[in-house]
This record gives sequence, C-alpha cells and structure tokens, in this order.
Amino acid sequence: MFRKRGLTSFAVALTATLLGLLPGTAFAQEQPVEGLPGTVSSDVDMKLERDGRLSVTERITVPEGAPVHRRIPLRQPAGSGSERVFTVSDARVDGPGTVDSADRELAVTLRPGVSTLAYVVGGAVADAGDVQDVRWQVSGGWDVPVDRVEVSSFLSPKVPQGIECLAGEVGTTDQCDRFEISHTQSVRALTFGLAPGERVDLLLKLPAGTVPANAVVEEGFSFAHAFSLTPATGAGLTGIGLLLVGGFGLLWYTRGRDVRLLAGDAGPVEVLMTDSRGGVTFASPDGVLPGQIGTVIDERVDVVDVTSTVVDLAVRNYLWIEEQAVDGSDWRIVAVNAPDDSLRPYERAVHELVLPHGRGEVRLSQLRGLRLAAVREHLYTDVVDKGWFARRPDAERNLFWWGGIGLTAGGVALTAVLALTSSLALLGVGVVLGGIAMTFGARLMPARTERGSALVAQVRGLRDYLHGVPAESLPVTDRETVFSRSLPYAVVLGEAERWLEEFAELDPGADGTPGLYWYGEFAEDGHVVPNLRRFRSGFPRFVAALNSAFGR
Repeated sequence: MFRKRGLTSFAVALTATLLGLLPGTAFAQEQPVEGLPGTVSSDVDMKLERDGRLSVTERITVPEGAPVHRRIPLRQPAGSGSERVFTVSDARVDGPGTVDSADRELAVTLRPGVSTLAYVVGGAVADAGDVQDVRWQVSGGWDVPVDRVEVSSFLSPKVPQGIECLAGEVGTTDQCDRFEISHTQSVRALTFGLAPGERVDLLLKLPAGTVPANAVVEEGFSFAHAFSLTPATGAGLTGIGLLLVGGFGLLWYTRGRDVRLLAGDAGPVEVLMTDSRGGVTFASPDGVLPGQIGTVIDERVDVVDVTSTVVDLAVRNYLWIEEQAVDGSDWRIVAVNAPDDSLRPYERAVHELVLPHGRGEVRLSQLRGLRLAAVREHLYTDVVDKGWFARRPDAERNLFWWGGIGLTAGGVALTAVLALTSSLALLGVGVVLGGIAMTFGARLMPARTERGSALVAQVRGLRDYLHGVPAESLPVTDRETVFSRSLPYAVVLGEAERWLEEFAELDPGADGTPGLYWYGEFAEDGHVVPNLRRFRSGFPRFVAALNSAFGR
C-alpha cells in the first residue's frame, strides 16, 4: 500500500502506478523504477555465502550539491533491552566517497555522482525453529531524505520461503511499499520517501540448516534477565547452600556438645572440701577463678568479670575494702599484700588497674574511666592457656566477623558485575547471603574445647550450690570462710542477692561465726566489721559503684 511521505513520494508512487507496480501486482516486467531527479536513491544486491556471511552491494546515486553521510548501526535493538550485534568486513567504495568501519557503526561519506558501496556482513543469520532468519538493515542512518530504496536481488544456497520488509523510523512496524518473492523465485523489495534517519529492514526466511547460524545477541541489563534462575545459577546456589549447611552443621556439632551438657543432668559438683584440719572450705571446679568463669561461659570479658576479680582479691587477702561514708556511698580500697606468683597475669592486671604504680590505697569515687584492654588481653590468653579454648575467643570472633563483612561486600560487588554482564547475578546474591550468615554466626564462634564444655556443665552445678546450700549446713567456724570464698562466684553468676540473703542472719561474734576479715566500716577509733545484715545492703552498692567505674 502507499504511505504518505510528501509530494515526492506521491509523484514516485504515481509513476509506479503507471508502470503497474501497485500493491497486489507484480513488479511490472521486472523494470527498475528510477528515482526522481535531484534525490538520493539506492539499489541493493545481496548474496548469502555458504559460510553464513552476507555480501552486500549498494549502488547509490547522490545529486549535485554537498556530500551526504550515512552511519550504518552495527548494534541494533532486539527487544527486552538486548542488542543484535553485526560485524562488517571488506568495506569499500568505488566512486566519489569513503567508508570507515568501527566497532559500533559503518560510516559512509558520498559526494555527488554514482558510487558502489560493497561490504560483507557477519551475524545476519539466526536459527528460528524450522527456518533460518537472514536479517539486515539495507538502508538507514542517512542524514538526508532517501527517495527510493530497492532490493533487486538476493542469492542464497536455497530458495527463501518467506519475506518481510519494514520501513520508517527505527522500532516501527510499517511495511515497505512493495516486497515479494516472485514466481521466478527472485527477491524484490521497494520503498519510497524515507526521511533522514529512517531505515529499511529486510528479513528473509530460509529452510533450516541452509548455512551456519552466526547471529550474536548481547543481553542488556534487566532485573528479569540478570537475576533469572538458570541451570547454572541453580547449580551454583545449590553449592553455596551446601557449604552453608555444612559449615553450620559443623558449628552445631561442636556447639551441640555444650547444649547437651547444659540440657542434661550435670550431676553433683563437689565444691565444699574438708581440709587437713577437718574444716570445711570452698574449692571451685577445675580450679576456675571468678573472672575466668564469666569469660568461659559467654566467651567475653565483661565488667562483672573484673568486678568479681576485685572481690576475690580482697577475699584472698591482697586487698582490704572499707566503707568510708555513713550513707555507704564511697569506699576505700587498700593494698594488703603485694601481687605475687600466685596470681594469674590477668589478676595482676586488675590489681594494677585499681592500685596503679604500687599505690597503697584509693577511694572508689576516684576511679573513673578505667580501661580494661590490658585485663582483656591477659584474660583471653589465660582461658586458652588453661585449655578451655583452642584459640582466643575475641580473635576468633573478629576473624569470622570481618571475614563475613568482607564476603558480603565482595558478594555485593560480584552481584553488580554479574548483573551487568550476564544472567548469573543470583550467584552473587548467594555469596551475599553466605557473608551475612557468616557475620551473624561470628557470635557463635569459637567452640570451646571438650575441657571447656565440661567446665560449663560444672558451673551449672556450682550455680545450683550457690542457689540451694543453707548456711546452717556449714560448721559455725567455717561459715564466714565458705561465705567469703563463694561470694565472688555468686557475683559473676548472678547469685549474689540470694547468697547474701542466706547469710544475712548470721551474727559474727555472737553465734561464733567469725567476722569478715576483708571488709569493714570506718570508725574514728579504727575499722569495724559490719554485721552481715548491714553488709547485705551495702555490698550491692559497692559492686554497682565498681561496675560503673569499670564500665566507662
């Protein structure tokens, strides 16, 4: 059918009518239709080689005047953000003009006269089920109007079975003025009146397997394509999933040892021993100290671990603690014995933290902003030396945490690269999820050794002892010793309130129970040992004040 392209197109169409070239009729007597004088026109011959390359010859007429330019795009839209990629080789111009081939286009400049442009196209043949499609843009990219484009012949190893021809702006579906496979099996196509930039796309359908297919389609970015589930991404995600399951399965196995021990019956834990004099004394399981207990249980050095160590140092006669205010708002900490070889390195660090540089005494109100870095270093090392951990808990957690962060960041970068270049972006997402899992799983690292897990179970028994033993079950002369030696453990295990309550009714001196030897009240004529009921109310304030000093 005719298309309205201005007076020139109308005139040419009228000429075609007179020659019997109206739609529905054959090309009259195979006679070429000349372009109007003073206009650009093009006659195209094509040949499909047996290796799949397409040889193209264009005879182009340029009217008098300025040179004209054409840019043949070698990357053409193929739908859904993808591009059909063509290559051009052996490009040459016979006549007044030049041609320059680049990666994305073929640039042609022609001066007035008749020129022959010849080139060979790669990527024009695509398999499409039971046929092969041969597609090429036989005209397009002109910077001037083109009056007439005619495809005069198409030669191929097999006769084409179908033909389509589109003309007009890129992306439109308007058909060419005329296109057909004649009764002599020759291919003809004709269109008139192209505006600058408009194109003619020719598609020929050949029997399947006529020549080797060589079409190249590059996918542009789209979420649907980039994150599509393909066999490759499915296999990759399965592999990543198996690695995650295996890693967390191993973690569960090592951690599950602790869970089973804590969930089961820990059995009796003997913490009260009879010494050589026949007296009752306290002995912690596996010789664990208060500060060590907290670190083994939650794998961190907390403020309460350091506070319980200060109390333990006082109970073991390295420090003396004395209330200084009537309202119990301040305390004096005094050095009694210098640190010796009986102390662990972390205990020495705590002693130095409270009484630095051999200082003899200090008021608790003066302790502010104490840094626990040195204590943490020694305490983490200590729990490894004792065999409760294979590696330092803080270093192990940091390794897994930073490893997870790095894996997550790398996964994000990998996802971006894969999304822009392929359809495998889901693999990057799998790496991101693995990194996130590793980051959050860092808090579960590291697993304790078998000895460390056994200690966790024994600590449960120790807590049961602190929660259930009655003061009256202890010999009168040993009550104060057992009470004092157990108190730092009650502090770190959160049983201090019950422990203080249990012994609050004892009256040192009156009932034969010795008084506290490590804690006293200030008096004008010397220190006074408080009764345990007063101590019950004052000691928690001391612990809270000491926690505050270490918590800054």
